[in-house]
Amino acid sequence: MRMLVLGAGLQGSACTYDLLQNPEVSQVRLADLHFDHLPEFLKPHSGPRLIPTTLDVRDREAVLAVMRESDAVMSAIPYYFNLALAEWAVEAGVHFCDLGGNTEIVFQQKGLADRAKAKGVTVIPDCGVAPGMVNILAEHGIKQLDSVDSVRIYVGGLPQAPEPPLNYQVVYSLEGVLDYYTTLSWVLRDGKRTQVRALSEREVVEFPAPAGELEAFHTAGGLSTMAFRYEGTIPEMEYKTLRYPGHAEIMEMIRELGLLDLDPVNVKGVKVSPRDRFVAVVGPKLSKPKGRDLLALRVIVKGRKDGKPAERRFDLIDRYDETHGISAMMRTTGYSLSITGQMQARKQVGPPGVWTPDECVPAEAYIAELRARGIQLTES
Repeated sequence: MRMLVLGAGLQGSACTYDLLQNPEVSQVRLADLHFDHLPEFLKPHSGPRLIPTTLDVRDREAVLAVMRESDAVMSAIPYYFNLALAEWAVEAGVHFCDLGGNTEIVFQQKGLADRAKAKGVTVIPDCGVAPGMVNILAEHGIKQLDSVDSVRIYVGGLPQAPEPPLNYQVVYSLEGVLDYYTTLSWVLRDGKRTQVRALSEREVVEFPAPAGELEAFHTAGGLSTMAFRYEGTIPEMEYKTLRYPGHAEIMEMIRELGLLDLDPVNVKGVKVSPRDRFVAVVGPKLSKPKGRDLLALRVIVKGRKDGKPAERRFDLIDRYDETHGISAMMRTTGYSLSITGQMQARKQVGPPGVWTPDECVPAEAYIAELRARGIQLTES
């Protein structure tokens, strides 16, 4: 298998590392606009199987050229590039998956379904943890019950050693986090789709140590298209982000003060976006190069089986990989992207077309792949 990974940041590098663990993968081309250096965990793999490639993903012809040399493409770059990249992948006749996170773009990608079918390829957006892993698990739980009353999803990337005032460290993209904190979230209530404010309806969720007591609150994107698929079928469905207690209240105050607004304001004669200013000032303080993270996840599906009340639950606490220096967020997100891309190349998902992970990824095979990587998901 010849694989192309777009984006050499945290998740793209983790995806590349995971691909290189499979001897069936003959080549991984890791492409980005700039290459300062390879992460330490990729340096032992330098050689003919790993090809760092300078690439501007806005350059259609250059992107098409490298896509045509690949069996599958995995995008680990910002979501706003993914529609064009999916279009080009279909044109090149190559499988494509991405980390997504923006449901409107996912629906636009679904407009490529007929062209993808004609080319015999699959396009799978939203292939990280949330959206991605949690949607596959939720669908797995739904299929195990005769009828479903509720689906509740909780996920959070957290520092193992939280520091006030936010008790948070950047584990992927601060811009992405702030986008989730300022966008309305789709949920199902009484079987109907509705939107709720981010950071609202906070509740306490208990996990085993070291996570302990966490708070959960609404954020956008985690359900992907599931609220649309199951409208009128499942009464209650929601996704919430997990953080240490107190985080959401502080971020809500910051948001309400306008410090996360996108519209530029005049600051001493210079037009500045409050959010850009916030990211520039706060981002370095929340970036902890030596910080160790963990990922906490819980998916609960409740309903009925054989005429009796039933529940399917999935739990995960994953930790920073001390041996290789790979964070829990990178393991769960980047590895999930890699697993999906490999399944596409092996034709384990499908049929050809455009599908979200919950629509096409075989859950039992996916869970087995996670466990083979030491990501110890439990089912009960």
